[in-house]
Amino acid sequence: MMHLQPTIFLVNLEDYMLPCLNKKLFGLDCPGCGMQRSVHLLLQGEFLDAFKMFPAIYPLMLLLAFLVSTLFIKFKFADQIKLILMLTTAGAILVSYLIKMNILFN
Repeated sequence: MMHLQPTIFLVNLEDYMLPCLNKKLFGLDCPGCGMQRSVHLLLQGEFLDAFKMFPAIYPLMLLLAFLVSTLFIKFKFADQIKLILMLTTAGAILVSYLIKMNILFN
């Protein structure tokens, strides 16, 4: 009688990441560069490295979690909370991008 070993297929998510079109065309990072790798690091449990890769990952996750929760739960000040979370996320993306570009060009 022949015993078959179960086969485990491991998928490397890095093989399926989309390239940054801005970086390919102009040679410069875009404000979203690092987001895919940051999510990948989060899924691996590398929370600090995920922040270092894309600092806006945590405000973005908080915004997405709030947006999904508003589909099921009604909040009294939902519009104001959404606006604050969107501005925080946009601010984090902008500040981290400006810091990255300042380091790149100086």
